[in-house]
Amino acid sequence: MTATDRQFMIECLCEDIVPMIMDEYHLTDKEAFDRLYKSKTFSKIEDPQAGLYYQSPVYVFDMLKEEFA
Repeated sequence: MTATDRQFMIECLCEDIVPMIMDEYHLTDKEAFDRLYKSKTFSKIEDPQAGLYYQSPVYVFDMLKEEFA
């Protein structure tokens, strides 16, 4: 997999997760993106060794909820 392919998958995953964050925490899109990008979970999403970008948005969102708790 190329870096471009991986980046595309990350962007698609984030595109699915941000509305979930907005709904769950009543945030604007900017606030939701900020919260996601500053999270430890996002660091794992970007880590090619972790492979979290292959997981479903619901699975990753559950990880985020645990982190935000």
